This record gives sequence, C-alpha cells and structure tokens, in this order.
Amino acid sequence: MPTLGNIVIYADDPPRLARFWSDVFGYPYTEYEGDLKEQLLASGLTERDLPHRGLAEDPAGRGPRLFFHHADGPKRGRNRVHIDVTADRPDGEMHIAPEALDAEKDRLVALGAEVVRLVEQTWGPWPERYWQLRDPEGNEFCLQ
Repeated sequence: MPTLGNIVIYADDPPRLARFWSDVFGYPYTEYEGDLKEQLLASGLTERDLPHRGLAEDPAGRGPRLFFHHADGPKRGRNRVHIDVTADRPDGEMHIAPEALDAEKDRLVALGAEVVRLVEQTWGPWPERYWQLRDPEGNEFCLQ
C-alpha cells in the first residue's frame, strides 16, 4: 500500500515556516548545511535554490513530514487542505482537558500562530472543542 510521503506547503519564506512547524511538533530544525548541503548541491540544486525550500521532519519517522516550497504568489483565500494538530493526551484518553488544550494553544501562539476562533459544537453524537489557528503565513490549521 502507498504511504504518505510529504505534505507540501507553499510559503513566502519556506525556512521560517519550516522552523515554526518544527517547533510545533518538537522536531529539530533541518538546516541545509554540511553534508546535507553538499548532497543537495551535488544533486543539481544551487545556492540560490536552498533558501526557497524548508523541511520539518520527525527524526524518528513517525510524525508527518512537511516540505515547504517557495510560492510564486501570495496566498489568496482559504486553504483547500489544512493540518489538524492533536495535543498530547494522557495515555488512553480520547479527549483532552480544556485547560490543557488552551495551554497548548498558548504555546503555539508564542511560536507565532494566530488565533482565529474557538469552536465548541457537536458533530453527530460527539462533542467537539478545538482551536482554529493560522500559522505565521496565514495557513489555517486546527488544534484539537
């Protein structure tokens, strides 16, 4: 079966957005230097290409791999796809305490996210409570 490779996000400043999302997920920030830089340059990329790319990658390979590519124009309108971020939960718990979710929202805001709104509703028989946020370039995502 196929597996998810990258989630690609167009960005005005790919390295900056990669750093934000690396911090969101607790990934080490990938710098294009040393052996990695030499490998990229040897594969045909140029020094001018490198600032137009960014990467947020789980070193253990379990979490999502986000690749950032320079956009050829400004973002217009709402995303057609967005990322849902699930806050840490106690083992076996399906829901997170409201104050714990709010604390995680505050952490993301400190990293550069912007709050759009708090959503409290039901979806069928299930209660929903999540924060709709924007990353530093205005891409919407949800924290649940």
